[in-house]
Amino acid sequence: MTFELKSDKKETENKTIRFPVPLINRIENALQGRDVTFSGFVIQACEYALNNLDNNKEE
Repeated sequence: MTFELKSDKKETENKTIRFPVPLINRIENALQGRDVTFSGFVIQACEYALNNLDNNKEE
């Protein structure tokens, strides 16, 4: 399964999270020219990780 960025808006709640600066830079560089916000990327990446974590658990 590949990770694909999608434009998406859902009901949200604020959470504070700290990222290492180099990781922020990598994410922001990856998002240049795409219709995805930093938060949108983080949400999608977390969903992808959780979906794959569940798949690995079942195996």
